Amino acid sequence: MPQDLVEAISIPAVLIGSDGRIVASNITSRKLFGARIVGRHYVTALRQPPLLDAVDRVREDKTVTRAGYLSSDARGDVTYEAVATPVSHGGDVLVCFEDLTAKEEAGLMRRDFVANVSHELRTPLTALIGFIETLRGAARSDDAARDRFLGIMESEANRMNRLVADLLSLSRVEAEARIRPTKQVQLAAIVRGVVGTLQPLADDQIVRVDTHGLDSTDVMRGDADQLAQVVTNLVENAIKYSGNGADVSVTLVREETNPMIRGTALVLTIADTGQGIDPLHIPRLTERFYRIDSHRSRELGGTGLGLAIVKHIVNRHRGRLKIESEPGAGSRFSVILPADP
Repeated sequence: MPQDLVEAISIPAVLIGSDGRIVASNITSRKLFGARIVGRHYVTALRQPPLLDAVDRVREDKTVTRAGYLSSDARGDVTYEAVATPVSHGGDVLVCFEDLTAKEEAGLMRRDFVANVSHELRTPLTALIGFIETLRGAARSDDAARDRFLGIMESEANRMNRLVADLLSLSRVEAEARIRPTKQVQLAAIVRGVVGTLQPLADDQIVRVDTHGLDSTDVMRGDADQLAQVVTNLVENAIKYSGNGADVSVTLVREETNPMIRGTALVLTIADTGQGIDPLHIPRLTERFYRIDSHRSRELGGTGLGLAIVKHIVNRHRGRLKIESEPGAGSRFSVILPADP
């Protein structure tokens, strides 16, 4: 009977008898502690001191006690919260293990995010405060220094403004992540508009932008503003980071059967002839604030959030983002989006 009751619990659970031996366990706990856990003394089976102390406290005081328990599996380290509960006057103790790994990882991500945002804001704020103090003091009457400092202050303020705008954009995209767009849009028209807007930047950088397939009339369900942001981020990155004299191609094709989305797709590819990216960095490019070259990225006005925003928008549209690059051979960013049949 105790075995049937413990087996019905959905999370790992073991029942410790009054003699200190484990009298019942369910299938998930046997995966955690081993198939032959029943009959063993809890000290040799559970092992970790915080958990053993919790069980001892329950046996002595008959009060519910919690303790952390650390394990590992194919995913990596796993964090459990063990809850030890007295179940009878005879001294039996039920120990259940709740997997808190996802919660711990989410907490770590939040802490890292706050730390990154604080770091990104602290640098320009420190510069602004320093220049303000200088302008109030030694450079008060120095016209040349004042003009130079005001230019730097404007640049740093614009950088903070871009960062805040990207943070707000990322927040909006995440809030709508589970809401699939319903309006029909022409992706080619969106891409044409973005490329036209960015042409002055390409001219300044001496980068030639070639387009292919932008006369398409294919439609898809999407958010026009968000798709424009995806195209803007990818084309702008290609122009800025490929270097003077590089070529950037923007190509849109329709594929009747795309294996990545298992259906009809519109595939937008932005390729450049720049210096390329080491394959080591590619899996992390869409992480928030991840930069290959932090100094160069900041010089070019990057916030470290552009590709993270792209990934979230593409995911919201049930699409896929594919990145291909080799050092010295340029980069290819492909956005694969479901198209209307």
